[in-house]
Amino acid sequence: MTTTPISPAGSLPPSLIATLPGGYYTDPEVFRREQAALFESMWMCVVRAADLDRPGAYRTVQVGRESVVVTRSRTGELRAFLNVCRHRGARLCAEESGQVRRNLQCPYHAWTYDLEGRLIAAPNLVKMPDVDRDRYGLVKVALREWLGYAWVCLADEPPSFEDTVVHAAVERLGDRAAIEHYGTERLALGRRVTYDVKANWKLIVENFMECYHCATIHPELTEVLPEFAEGYAAQYYVGHGAEFATGVEGFTVDGSAGFGRLPEVSADQDRRYYAITVKPTVFVNLVPDHVILHRMFPLAEDRTVVECDWLYAPEVVASGADVSKSVELFHRVNEQDFAACERTQPAMSSRAYRAGGVLVPSEHHIGGFHAWLLAALDANSVD
Repeated sequence: MTTTPISPAGSLPPSLIATLPGGYYTDPEVFRREQAALFESMWMCVVRAADLDRPGAYRTVQVGRESVVVTRSRTGELRAFLNVCRHRGARLCAEESGQVRRNLQCPYHAWTYDLEGRLIAAPNLVKMPDVDRDRYGLVKVALREWLGYAWVCLADEPPSFEDTVVHAAVERLGDRAAIEHYGTERLALGRRVTYDVKANWKLIVENFMECYHCATIHPELTEVLPEFAEGYAAQYYVGHGAEFATGVEGFTVDGSAGFGRLPEVSADQDRRYYAITVKPTVFVNLVPDHVILHRMFPLAEDRTVVECDWLYAPEVVASGADVSKSVELFHRVNEQDFAACERTQPAMSSRAYRAGGVLVPSEHHIGGFHAWLLAALDANSVD
């Protein structure tokens, strides 16, 4: 399939620009190319570091076409490997998460690897002294920790983490310190909700990037952030955060007070909401007393699993405080957004959308996302 968008029939007035054609959201071949060029070549946020709180704790995640196992080593560092035994290719860890005592053992022929990925045992291995235990260890995956999460990259030569992932926050907020004031890596998990969305991952990204729909489907959100009702995506003005409405005390479903401002959040960040898109699959939402982080796992051209974490000061979670009102606000936003994406997905295969749709001025920045996608696909034409 060509990666050159087809403009809708007829010339467009200056107020409108073309979207991607519908096939970009339905074609399995496009999705396969995205898996190779994006999800298997860029940094992907996969696991909250604190979820792996002891040596031998592990989690398996789908990254592009690969299963990856992330575990904590005996010395306390996070490690990531392709979840494939080097003997006959069996899936090493079949469960989504678990705990091993010392080693990872293949359930097929009992090839056994330590938590650094080195082959340490196998039936009759001592009778094969010519087998290099390092060479036949697990295939390592590049891993970085940031914001309290493990980010992995399957590329043989990963792109600069600072120039891609960290740059997204700098580009949005103006400097790196602005996001680090929230101390996300020190926060505690208050709630996690997993959504199985029957829609292409790009529809979810595009939805997050614009607020033209906010007045229509987000009544609770626009009560708290009234400028969102105007339809402009304030999160795309560098350094600007949408201000809470007069009389709203906290980022909660009814505008009631939340919790105390996080210790290092500055006065000019108080009573404001900031949103960051880290391409291709992460959204970070910052409010004075908590952080909401979305991780997307695209599984098919029409299916995306989204894990959403609500993170609070450790003392808030430890005290057993009721976080339901702040969770409920963005949970409703998520459900409203994902329902909209699921309503849109079937139309992507309609002949009415064969050439795509249009973006109004408050959505024009989505064109930048489309341009980024097309450039990435063209630059990484791999199998």
